[in-house]
Amino acid sequence: MLWIKALHVIMVISWMAGLLYLYRLFVYHAMETEQVVRERLQVMERRLIRGIATPAGVLTLVTGITMLVLNPGFLKLPWMHAKLTFVLGLLVSHVQGMYYRQRLITEPNAYSHKKFRVLNEVPTLLMIGIVIMVIVRPF
Repeated sequence: MLWIKALHVIMVISWMAGLLYLYRLFVYHAMETEQVVRERLQVMERRLIRGIATPAGVLTLVTGITMLVLNPGFLKLPWMHAKLTFVLGLLVSHVQGMYYRQRLITEPNAYSHKKFRVLNEVPTLLMIGIVIMVIVRPF
């Protein structure tokens, strides 16, 4: 069980790093005017999503679900419901990032860099909620 928990924490850290960097790349992408730099950013975004963020997100979910299967009593606790709601928010942020990437490829000026600066904070706020639920368990 501790190995699963350790892998879960490692994958959460990797997933968060991927999401935070992805939205930062979107800031640069939205500000860029040179096509060659946009293409380089597209490659970086693709590699980040496919090579780090998505695999880490999937393994986070697999290890998290595994721990819940091994300890189903956690599903009765209110803090776990709140934590899982925040995790759902991270999933939405991840899928939204994949959508924004595709849109930036076809319409490089579709969004302002300011929008991405704000969206870059969403995963951080969700992570803060998750950590508080797991460590403090306020309910």
